[in-house]
Amino acid sequence: MDLRTRLTSGPPLVLDGATGTELHRRGVDTALPLWSARALITSPGVLTDIHADYARAGADILTADTFRTNRRTLDRAGLSTEVQTLTARAIELARAGAKRGAPGRAIQVAGSLAPVEDCYSPELTPPDHELVAEHTELAQTLAAAGADLILVETMPTIREARIATQAALATGLPVLVGFCCRSDHHLFSGESVTEAAQAILPLGPAALMINCTPSRTIRWPLAELRTAAPNTPLGAYANIGHTDDIVGWTDTGDVSPAQYAGLGLDWLGLGARLVGGCCGTRPAHIAALRAALDKAP
Repeated sequence: MDLRTRLTSGPPLVLDGATGTELHRRGVDTALPLWSARALITSPGVLTDIHADYARAGADILTADTFRTNRRTLDRAGLSTEVQTLTARAIELARAGAKRGAPGRAIQVAGSLAPVEDCYSPELTPPDHELVAEHTELAQTLAAAGADLILVETMPTIREARIATQAALATGLPVLVGFCCRSDHHLFSGESVTEAAQAILPLGPAALMINCTPSRTIRWPLAELRTAAPNTPLGAYANIGHTDDIVGWTDTGDVSPAQYAGLGLDWLGLGARLVGGCCGTRPAHIAALRAALDKAP
């Protein structure tokens, strides 16, 4: 069964939790600019362990650690020639974790295609020609490395979301598109979720999502997305904590796994077909979410 069919007619799918913040929690250096990508060089074993733990927790989709393997980030760290090497390593480690954590179970590996600049600073979004070049390079690299799908995630502007989605779809892989929202339920650019859906739907993604939005407020942009895209599979994976200028994220632990699972059931009630975790969530949150989904009608 292909991904689009699973999203429309199968049981809800579970996406893994946050790799970057989990690396930091386990003592791995995630200093900017590389953030989670640093582990591909220094701590591949820990990264594989994290993927295995998310697979064991019940995730149907594991996200490879490619959030920051784009050329712009690697260039800042003096590693601009390592885009292909590190991206391929990220896919390989995710597959190894899936095999170790859930042997015999079919788990898909998603390549993350993130904003080329800071997710919460839309004013830094570069010109279109730079976005086209950089997203095309990473999307093609993800496909060549063997990703099963591409996760265009945490998009703060419609402009970048459109360009990244077009680059991802050009690979022929299924594409899920996620927007990052402020506390007023708009994208960080100030654009509305409805405007974002109207811009991306005609491109033909497999699903639209809200992600890296606070777990207690994500339901409102998700509800708007449901109204704007009534016939499209939706997804939601929220964050816990807040941004940090040094290590990227600070986990506050203010939402327990049981509480997060309850929130996830609410997202299902709003029409989500895929739920998971973003920054600050841990394998325990995904395990609780999986258990809640398995018990739900």
